[in-house]
Amino acid sequence: MTTTVPVRLRRRAAAVATLTLLSPTACTSSSTDADTVRVGLLVSLSGTYTTVGEDMRRGFQLYLDTNGGQLGGRRIDLVVGDEGDGPATAVPAAQKLLDRDRVVALTGLVGGATVDKVQTLTTQRKIPLVGANARPAFPPVGGKPRDLTYTWHTSYNSDEPGIAIASYIRSQVGDGTVYAIGPDYQGGWDELRGFTDTFTKLGGKLANPDGRTLFTPFPATENFLPYLNKAAESKPKAVYTFYAGAAAVAFVKQYRQSDLRDVPLYAAGFLTEGSVLTAQGPAATGIRNVLNYSPTLGNQANQEFVAAWSATHPGQPTTFAMASYDAAAVLDRALSAVDGEVTGDKLNAAIGTVGRVVSPRGDWQFHPTEHRPVQRWYLREVTPDGPLLSNVLVQDLTTLPTT
Repeated sequence: MTTTVPVRLRRRAAAVATLTLLSPTACTSSSTDADTVRVGLLVSLSGTYTTVGEDMRRGFQLYLDTNGGQLGGRRIDLVVGDEGDGPATAVPAAQKLLDRDRVVALTGLVGGATVDKVQTLTTQRKIPLVGANARPAFPPVGGKPRDLTYTWHTSYNSDEPGIAIASYIRSQVGDGTVYAIGPDYQGGWDELRGFTDTFTKLGGKLANPDGRTLFTPFPATENFLPYLNKAAESKPKAVYTFYAGAAAVAFVKQYRQSDLRDVPLYAAGFLTEGSVLTAQGPAATGIRNVLNYSPTLGNQANQEFVAAWSATHPGQPTTFAMASYDAAAVLDRALSAVDGEVTGDKLNAAIGTVGRVVSPRGDWQFHPTEHRPVQRWYLREVTPDGPLLSNVLVQDLTTLPTT
């Protein structure tokens, strides 16, 4: 895909680069400037999902760079924390951002288990959390629904990809069965539940002998061949899965070496998203997957986003980068509506007035009570796009949530 960076984006990026060179300190120092707002970005910069976290960091920073380092007309003091592999490292990092750095908003968060824990902290402190990746189902606490007043997401509920593609897969396999396999942790449970619950409600049958998803150990699994060859014995018409990061690379390469090699593979789009697709190489060709974004979408917002991304980063932008970019856009709109001193309460109220967001994925808006995007989901297929493999748009699937 050949892209050209718009002149206005080049000028903004150059201006930000000049400001960065002139700044004597990093963005972690305190500021008494009333026009400066401190925002916390917590993503995985170490561990299994480092590539996801880096993409999220770059997406947020890209929006800042193309807007002169400001959101809502205010300078942003961005404080970055490392989420690591889950709550054990993420919770202390979040506490530092909230209590010592005193951020007025927190964004990022790669893992659903992290979101579940950190959401409690931000709610207690009345600080808006604008999550930009996995979002769990938020089970009730003490028999009461979770308070989501201060919890927002620009990404998706973790069960939505499977829900969105289930009907399509059902139409492809007919009376055949589908084998479900994924990683044994919160994200895997959510992703596979969305598919299996919806698929079976539509009359589909799982090939798994016990009628339940096979969950592989996380994060220890590196050898998937025994699981895949065992799955082949059930003679499925198709396989559905979710993996991300390094596990996705191993899974795809070994799938093509297994007894399932000729069985169609469907997945939540994270399986082939971003740098993992480059690492998978030709083994990923033909995989059909579902996601809320494709770099080949033809809308103007996406063309500008891809152009700006390509000017400073290798490869194509991912859904991780896009959702974090949109988190910055939401904060931009919200901060512009806040008068005077910015507090968590005032900023949170302003987020509720943002309305329709013009996004690279296509326009979306927050669900009024669940605070997650009402958005389109797309069927994609890994095919060559010029010299590179890409998740090329095949068709629209559905809009979720519907109510």
